[in-house]
Amino acid sequence: MRDFFINSLEMLINILVVLMVIGVLIMAVVVMAEGRNGGFFAGIGVLIGGAIYVILTGGMLYLFLGIYQNTKRTAEAVEAMKNK
Repeated sequence: MRDFFINSLEMLINILVVLMVIGVLIMAVVVMAEGRNGGFFAGIGVLIGGAIYVILTGGMLYLFLGIYQNTKRTAEAVEAMKNK
């Protein structure tokens, strides 16, 4: 049952990262299309800032999952060494 929730969380993180990338792209286009306060350079700023945000957020989420998986593998290895 625990593996189901961990695998589901991993799928949700994948979907969330893709949605964040799509959101950043859409917002960059909206900012570029807006004439008054927007512009090309503001859109590029949104792309750069959004890319940094997506990388940091997605990286931390995947890091947390990686820590769980490494801890699980370590516990299994210790159990195997104990049983020898």
